[in-house]
Amino acid sequence: MTTGPSPGRLIGAGRSADVYALDAGRVMRRYRAGATGRGRDATGEASLMRFLRDAGYPVPEVFDADGPDLVMERLSGRDMLADLARRPWRARRHAATLARLHDLLHDIDAPAGLRQPFESQETGRHNKVLHLDLHPGNVMLTGRGPVVIDWSNASAGPPGADVAIASLIMTVSEVDSLPAPVRLIAGQVRAVVVSAFEARVSCDFRPYLAAAASVRMRDPNVRPGEIDRLRRIADAASR
Repeated sequence: MTTGPSPGRLIGAGRSADVYALDAGRVMRRYRAGATGRGRDATGEASLMRFLRDAGYPVPEVFDADGPDLVMERLSGRDMLADLARRPWRARRHAATLARLHDLLHDIDAPAGLRQPFESQETGRHNKVLHLDLHPGNVMLTGRGPVVIDWSNASAGPPGADVAIASLIMTVSEVDSLPAPVRLIAGQVRAVVVSAFEARVSCDFRPYLAAAASVRMRDPNVRPGEIDRLRRIADAASR
């Protein structure tokens, strides 16, 4: 698998990768070419997803990985963010599900080799698997339950840092292409989801807010307006 002609029908596009339908049961996610002319390597991500699936965590089945290409199970359903746009009254229910997915993930000891971008401020809770992008847009709602996708930022470290990143993403990220009626209440729905999530998740994320904002600001996919809002949060958290 190499970067070249389209491998199939384009069915999704994120800030750094595109998703193609290969057949009824498989999709390929391909990282876009960066400054080197080639997308990032997906093989480490595939290895972690297999590890998590073996541990019983809900991730898509991985079939193959080669360079920037990751072939995995095609999920049937919509992501949690899209469901919120259609049914905003489910905000508290989805926030509780998101908190549970964080708690389940943070019970899993990280395998060797994962990067560790955060120093722990929690005794005995410093080497768990962190997703570092676990927000409603990366939770697929399927017939077998919620499934967590996009493990490209996964790391090892303290659970509070993962929760802090998720809270920041949900607080500051710009959401594109919302239906007109939802745009009128988007701020209210966002506030309900964030507050309910923070209340339900089991670890304290507040000691990590400044460090999490700093890590997030270094992400090349974060937009200038989002960086400005992150900087204000980091400044307030550091006082």
